[in-house]
Amino acid sequence: MRLALKEAEKARLMDEVPVGAVIVKDGKVIARAHNLREKDQQATAHAELLAIRKASRKLNDWCLRDCDLYVTLEPCMMCAGAISLSRIHHLYYGTNDPKGGAVESRMVLPEIPHIGVYPKFITSGILRQECSAILSDFFREKRKKSREERKTESKESDS
Repeated sequence: MRLALKEAEKARLMDEVPVGAVIVKDGKVIARAHNLREKDQQATAHAELLAIRKASRKLNDWCLRDCDLYVTLEPCMMCAGAISLSRIHHLYYGTNDPKGGAVESRMVLPEIPHIGVYPKFITSGILRQECSAILSDFFREKRKKSREERKTESKESDS
């Protein structure tokens, strides 16, 4: 999860929502990624999907049955579906996403017929505080910048 946090930090430095993902097979990292939605202007450029694509290319196989995924934030519905369909064995994630999480928060992935078969195991709360803090700090800074920009615009329009 620490490697996933490093990926999240890369995203933060690019002004992307700081989510990072790492895929491991037989104890070795085979793929890592971070959110690139803003840079790529693609709604699907989530860390999990990018990592799955990299792992599939590396293994030359869509089926990642013997792989584990570490991600800093609970996956959304799109990513949960991709994780299941790529047959990730074990999903580890850091912090819940009460607004969009589709593993435990908004939906319960294992309870969805046919799709909920994979991942076989789900473990949440890995480095929860660190994973939550990078997101909270990012959005706090975004709100602060937005308030400052509105104040600047207001002063300019008063002139």
